[in-house]
Amino acid sequence: MLRQVAERSRRAFLRKGILSFSCKPAAPMSTLLISQPQYSWLKELGLKEDNAGVYNGTWGGRGEVVTTYCPANNEPIARVCQASLEDYEETVKKAKEAWKVWAEVPAPKRGEIVRQIGDALRQKIKVLGNLVSLEMGKILVEGVGEVQEYVDICDYAVGLSRMIGGPILPSERPGHALIEQWNPVGLVGIITAFNFPVAVYGWNSAVAMVCGNVCLWKGAPTTSLVSVAVTKIIAQVLEANKLPGAICSLTCGGTDIGKAMARDVRVDLLSFTGSTNVGKQVALMVQERFGRTLLELGGNNAIIAFEDADLNLLIPSALFAAVGTAGQRCTTARRLILHESIHDEVVEKLTKAYAQVRIGDPWDANTLFGPLHTKQAMKMFLDAVELAKQQGGSVVFGGKIIERPGNYVEPTIVTGLSYNASTVQTETFAPILYVLKFKTEEEAFAWNNEVKQGLSSSIFTKDLGRIFRWLGPKGSDCGIVNVNIPTSGAEIGGAFGGEKHTGGGRESGSDSWKQYMRRSTCTINYSKDLPLAQGIKFQ
Repeated sequence: MLRQVAERSRRAFLRKGILSFSCKPAAPMSTLLISQPQYSWLKELGLKEDNAGVYNGTWGGRGEVVTTYCPANNEPIARVCQASLEDYEETVKKAKEAWKVWAEVPAPKRGEIVRQIGDALRQKIKVLGNLVSLEMGKILVEGVGEVQEYVDICDYAVGLSRMIGGPILPSERPGHALIEQWNPVGLVGIITAFNFPVAVYGWNSAVAMVCGNVCLWKGAPTTSLVSVAVTKIIAQVLEANKLPGAICSLTCGGTDIGKAMARDVRVDLLSFTGSTNVGKQVALMVQERFGRTLLELGGNNAIIAFEDADLNLLIPSALFAAVGTAGQRCTTARRLILHESIHDEVVEKLTKAYAQVRIGDPWDANTLFGPLHTKQAMKMFLDAVELAKQQGGSVVFGGKIIERPGNYVEPTIVTGLSYNASTVQTETFAPILYVLKFKTEEEAFAWNNEVKQGLSSSIFTKDLGRIFRWLGPKGSDCGIVNVNIPTSGAEIGGAFGGEKHTGGGRESGSDSWKQYMRRSTCTINYSKDLPLAQGIKFQ
């Protein structure tokens, strides 16, 4: 099946790609997937066996060479030469020089460049979505959907480029004007995670660019090919418009590059997406230099279903939220909090739904559940299942490794645990759903809020009063608060992010553009007098 799907992709997307840089000569008899005929569609993205992982107007890289692997079969795809610290230093200097050019471009003109980037992504949406599936492991429809999200945020940013502005405020002094002026921060560093290797960069870069910033991207090392492919698409647009390529720079790398970005006073805003533990370290390093951060960290998200919940909505919602992307979304539902009157019925129906989930190769159009991203993730899954059993939980579905090539596990449902069990309170980035039983509304709302994270939450009910209590000050303390829909699947028009250990950052829609800019309150005296505020006389 894998070869059949890959061959269909090859026939659909095959076209010669070019990459001028090679870190080292390829082995004479390569075992890399990219060298096999059924994966030659990768060359349409400009990829080859050895790829440069640094872009600052030119391609290069003098750091460690990493090989990325396909989670569906654990076979090597291709190699990427990462950035050295010397590459990083050179790239930051070029990015700061590029900003001097970019900041002078009028915002609507910047929007036009972002529009062209969106169009270029549209032309590559299927083949780039295939690469996301190949390297990250999410199913094809989600891989393509992730690229679509970048396209959509480009469209959003184009409109935003003609709307950015501050208010004109009434001055208490005659002959004075009081205004807010918003200017770009300068260089935005963007560190993204493996699970959304395209969309999260798109959220940040499209909005940051129309605000007048330049971007420096470090993606996850395990999805380096996606980072390179996306940057190649953007670079072609910049070069076609005779703009410095360093406007959208890339430094593939590991912890050394991440730490350099966090500690670098030249990085005016650092956007970090990843685990809470690493995010805390990043925040401390940036705060030490009084820098600015935008943090999108973990989520231990809950769906609460009351006795009046519409089960025709609840069951598919819980299934998608818990199983989608093999449980590797920050918005994945990890806790299902059920009223005691519907607990048994929902567990029975949900178990039957889990049994129908089609597990397999992520490129197969029929697959709903692909592999975990790494072997380490499989171990975390098994450890969490074992801990749940030790703490009194019952595995009513799944809980095992699937014996087949790749990093496959069974989607899992665990019942019988206390709401405050340590494993329930811990975010495990895997498809494990803990089902809890509650009695009262106050109890359910409190359980939702008692975890350290505050990203996404949802209730299922028809009670209008309860809905508004849920949305109010004593309801959910999360950044995303839903009613009768899943915890995952946020739209780009609303600001995305969460509270507490989720980091407090906001990306994408609403007024999140303000995080990529600095605000100045400006007073202009156009009179010949010098009145002071608050009526002060100083003569």
